[in-house]
Amino acid sequence: MRAIRLHAANGPAGLSLDEIDVPAPQPGEVLVRVHAAAITRDELEWPVDRLPATPSYELSGVVDALGAGVEDVAVGDEVYALTGFDRDGGAADYAVVPAAFLAPKPQTLDHVESAAIPLAALSAWQALFDHGRLDPGQRVLVHGAAGGVGHFAVQLARHRGAHVVATASRANLDAVRKLGADQVVDADARFEEIVEPVDLVFDTAGGERLKRSPAVIRPGGRLVSVAVEPPRDAVAGHELTAVYFVVEPSRDQLIEIARLVDGGELRPAVAEVFPLEDARTAFERSLAGSRRGKIVLRVAD
Repeated sequence: MRAIRLHAANGPAGLSLDEIDVPAPQPGEVLVRVHAAAITRDELEWPVDRLPATPSYELSGVVDALGAGVEDVAVGDEVYALTGFDRDGGAADYAVVPAAFLAPKPQTLDHVESAAIPLAALSAWQALFDHGRLDPGQRVLVHGAAGGVGHFAVQLARHRGAHVVATASRANLDAVRKLGADQVVDADARFEEIVEPVDLVFDTAGGERLKRSPAVIRPGGRLVSVAVEPPRDAVAGHELTAVYFVVEPSRDQLIEIARLVDGGELRPAVAEVFPLEDARTAFERSLAGSRRGKIVLRVAD
């Protein structure tokens, strides 16, 4: 089969399109015929201690074979998943995925759109609800609201019944409003002088916006980041809980996310689509700056 392989820890230049054996699913695993796999910025830095490695940890495809003991997935099922970061990903014709991570893909989307969901939507879900404990009627500020994670966070927070404030670049302000944000602030502005106190700040951007965020959080509120650890000096003196976390695969959450997608409550944004053989270009594009949505590799029609 074809597989994109990272052979050296030097970013996209270390990638090549190789021919390797189709992997066999072990007990509890599933072999998926990959139709699309999405790219996350900086992900080529993750597997440098186990090269060569196949990147792209979120995928959509069709179940091709089952390992021993797998009962709740059938050959021919259309599925999507965020797979573990400690194994090869989905930038290949086939990928082995733990059955516990697979969920039925959204029925109203194709494989390319479905592949753009898992990592970003799970990051937003876990930040808002698991770590941020966002309840209906609360106020949340989302930094980087037009990005891959941020645009899901705005939609999920709106669906939960929260009042959503969002920061985004000037070029993306209208797009974020259309996602359902109640207030949109230019990322270059001093948001802490504009935004009323919030119960939760969800940061996807890091930098100065993260450092200045405690100023707008109510006593007892939460600061959650998927970008970097919140600086201790910025948090000191504020009565809040600060959390940095790495997203985890979750079949149950993907099932609920697919339900929201099929119900018209949630939509992914796909920035660009590249064929598998152009993966190096796709990864270079992922490092080229901010954009709305995900870059996706189309593996099969």
